[in-house]
Amino acid sequence: MSTPKQKLSALIITYNEVGYIEKCIESISFADEIIVVDSFSTDGTYEFLEDLPNVEVVQRPFQNFTDQKSYALQLASNDWVLFVDADEVVNPELRDEIMEVINSKDSYEAYWFYRKFMYQNRPLHFSGWQTDKNHRLFRKSKVRFTSERLVHEPLQVNGSSGKLKQNLTHYCYKNFDDYKSKMLHYGTLKAREERKKGKRFSFIKMVVKTAWKFFYNFVIRLGFLDGTKGINVCYLNALSVHHRFIKMQSLERAQRTPILPKMVQKHELA
Repeated sequence: MSTPKQKLSALIITYNEVGYIEKCIESISFADEIIVVDSFSTDGTYEFLEDLPNVEVVQRPFQNFTDQKSYALQLASNDWVLFVDADEVVNPELRDEIMEVINSKDSYEAYWFYRKFMYQNRPLHFSGWQTDKNHRLFRKSKVRFTSERLVHEPLQVNGSSGKLKQNLTHYCYKNFDDYKSKMLHYGTLKAREERKKGKRFSFIKMVVKTAWKFFYNFVIRLGFLDGTKGINVCYLNALSVHHRFIKMQSLERAQRTPILPKMVQKHELA
């Protein structure tokens, strides 16, 4: 007796993704359901998704990536889940591999995807991204997002993980300002995460870790071979580290500052 075909839920979280979400949705249209959790986009993303008959879109305030992705995961009605970013595209070869593994009787509980990073519309070969991988396909019943992390949230898998051969295409770099905004946002969330763990601001660590981040990605991870693209990406990744420490310092000062009582001004009667 043949095994019934497995159904697949595709999940995305979004905020202002017009220009990229269209390709993403088209590439995952093979899924049995597509659910998008939007953080009140202002660029027409929500309206675009609302008009698509094969997409269920809900709006929810953004707290952090772990919280938003955990909420999206709860909405999936199928056990097999494909979680993609709005700027990622599943090519036909990867689509076929996904359908093959979820319908295999020997499938793992979760799968790592390697990603091919795109600088605008050109591939980024080095700059620290060449070995990047993420869990993107998994059984809902066997995983959970780790609550201790607010960004770059790891997945806890109750079981074994495999790796897919085909790469997920990631259009991470739209332009300088967009990528800078993204890196600063990551730095802010990372600062909050580290303050929760009791870590403190250190000027020396800020200087050393920022410089090391750039040197490591640009020299050791061969970012210089990506030319101008590599300079921009390595600089902005290092800027994220610097911003993390600046935000840590700000949060530390705010926690130390006492809340002063309101003073009642007394006026002398003439």
